[in-house]
Amino acid sequence: MAVDIAQRTSVAKNETFEPQWYHIDGEGQIVGRFASALAMVLMGKHKATYTAHVNTGDFVVVTNVDKVRFTGAEMAHESHPNFTTKMANKTYQHYTGYPSGRRITTGSAMLEKHPEKILQEAVRRMLPKNKLAKSMLMRLKLHVGSEHPHQSQNPQPLPEHLLTRCK
Repeated sequence: MAVDIAQRTSVAKNETFEPQWYHIDGEGQIVGRFASALAMVLMGKHKATYTAHVNTGDFVVVTNVDKVRFTGAEMAHESHPNFTTKMANKTYQHYTGYPSGRRITTGSAMLEKHPEKILQEAVRRMLPKNKLAKSMLMRLKLHVGSEHPHQSQNPQPLPEHLLTRCK
């Protein structure tokens, strides 16, 4: 006599999944903790319908990414109010593809030229290393300043319970 188990595991599908839009202000947020929370939302791990092989994450619009901060002792800086020693010592590297093509940029130079790449690189490194990571990272919209062009998507404020470790 076989017993029929009625429990079923639900698996999300790309065709049926509808992502939500969230908005958050990045002013004064610590980069690593903030990136960790954003990566969880982009992967969709905050939902009960999380499926590892399907992109079940939501869109996240972050404004004021030029005002994020690192931990460490405060330093004087002419344009950034939360400049720290860790930001001055931080280095970012990329490869051009040519021999001896390694390029190193400091955190303060990255802040001056491309302040949104500081948070983008932190989030990218926290996403899974597979084919879905690029589509997850494309759902992260970073904007310098307090204005963003995504008002027509009606982004909701990011819930506080997803940012418990950020403060």
